Parts: sequence; C-alpha cells; structure tokens
Amino acid sequence: MSQFLFLLQIVAPIFATMGIGYGLRRVRVLTSEADRSLTRLVITALAPALIFDVILGNEALKRPENWLLPPLLGFASVLLGIACAHLGACVFRIREGVPRRTFVFTASLQNYSYIPLPVCAALFPGETMGILFAFCLGVEAAFWSVALWRLTGGGLSRHWRRMLNPPMAAILLALILNGFSAGEWLPPVAGTVIHSLGACAIPLALLLSGALVADHLNFGALRHGRRHIFAAVAVRILLVPVLILVAAWLLPFNEKLKAVLVMEAAMPASIFSLVVVVAYGGDIRTGIQVVLGTSLVGLVSIPLWLGVGLRWILH
Repeated sequence: MSQFLFLLQIVAPIFATMGIGYGLRRVRVLTSEADRSLTRLVITALAPALIFDVILGNEALKRPENWLLPPLLGFASVLLGIACAHLGACVFRIREGVPRRTFVFTASLQNYSYIPLPVCAALFPGETMGILFAFCLGVEAAFWSVALWRLTGGGLSRHWRRMLNPPMAAILLALILNGFSAGEWLPPVAGTVIHSLGACAIPLALLLSGALVADHLNFGALRHGRRHIFAAVAVRILLVPVLILVAAWLLPFNEKLKAVLVMEAAMPASIFSLVVVVAYGGDIRTGIQVVLGTSLVGLVSIPLWLGVGLRWILH
C-alpha cells in the first residue's frame, strides 16, 4: 500500500494538470482558437528542446545498440496492441466497419509520451529518459503508418510524410550529435536555453490534453458504451501490460530498457489519438469511450502496474 501511494503521488499531479487544462477550457481561458498555435509551439519548439536536453550527454545513448533496439520495441508495442485490440473487438463483438477500426486504432496505442515522460523524470532521471525517447521514435513510426492504415483502411503512401515531424527529426539529430559528444562542446548558453524551453513542454502538453478532453467529453457516450469500455480495459489495461511485462522478464534487455517497457505497459490509451480519429473520419463516440474509459481506470491502474512491474522485472 505504501508503494502504491508513493506511485500515486507521482501519477496524480499528471492527471491534476490535465484537470486544470479541462477547467481552463470550460471557463474559456484556454480557448480552442489557441489550440493550433500552442500545439505547434509544443511540437516544433518545446518538445524538440526537451529531446535535446535529455539526449545530449546521455551516455547510454552513445551505445549503438540503444539506437536500434528501443525504436524496434516501440514499433513492436503498437503491433502487439493492434493484435490484442483486434482480438478484443472479436471477443466483445464490436460492430464491424468504422466503429471496429476506431476501436482497434485507439485501443492499440498507449499514451506513450505525455504521461510516461513525467513518470520517468520522477522515477528514473537521466539516461533512462533518453531510451524512452528512442522507444517513442518507434511508436511514432508505427502510429503514422500501420496504426493509421488500420484506422482508414487506406494505403500507407498517403501518410508516410507525417512520420517526418519535428520531434522525430529532433530525436534522430540529437542521437547523432550525442554520438559526437555534442554535450561537451556546445556553448553553455545553448544548454541553458534548451533546458528552459524543454521544461515547458510537458506541462503545456498536459494542459492541452485536458482541454482536448473537455472538447470531446460526453458522459452519455460513456454511459451507453459499456461494451467498448470493458473491451478497451481488457485490452489496454489488462492483456497488453501482461504480455509486455512477460516479454521484459524473459528477454535479456538491460535494466533501463526494461524500466521503459514497464512504464509503457502501464499506460492507458493515447489521448492524442482522438485528434486523429476526428481528422480521418473515425467514430468519435467509440474513440471517446476507449480513451476516457482507460484513462479513468488508469489513475488507479498506472501505479498498480508500475509497482508490480518494477518489483517483478527489476528486483
């Protein structure tokens, strides 16, 4: 219980910050008109700054094996999620067509950055954060290719350009610069600016996530979507974490990578996937049921899985 309360103290401020974003949207302080510019600010400036701040000088990421294995595992985690979500859709008899494709898309994608980043910063500051970013590189590639193809039923060629976004470019460039020990020869003022901008990325992203929830929250959809919610919880909160933790236990990964796998396994469905569902003609009602249902359960399940996983895998 003491371990659960300790981990809950780490997770609760994340959801509290999202709650503040929700409230700011409701009182029209954080307006929808500001979303586009603030989102672009996070994606093009703040998130890349955080990536450079974490990766430059990261000794673990100077080893070539950490350039390849974490992205591959990130990509594989999405493929595993798609397989499990498809199985869950069949078992729970999710209606075929757009609702089923939306369910598989949203249930297959964990909240791979906004929640894990502050959790990682609290539990494993330093080198592990860089490996988490490398893992996210693979998730991003799978997100904009296989997962989006599964949602739309279209070809991959229309969406591959979205993989070339500023955070992914920043990860690749930062890995290369870190290989040349850029953290040692960059001017101190550059490091200070990068650190200051990077520190703003997670709080602002969480506020925007809370505002996004306010835009799409529909309690009626939650009340009448019990089948979708139960199926999503079974897939995202139960089945996928068990499979990832078993893989982390059995395979000979280093402790930092195992810690990343434990954190990613504990995550609910990605809130950002709602934006993609709306943009690509998915069933927003199903998306809300999956994302909000798993997120509400996640307030309790995240510290539980973190406690079980870290004790089992790392000790």
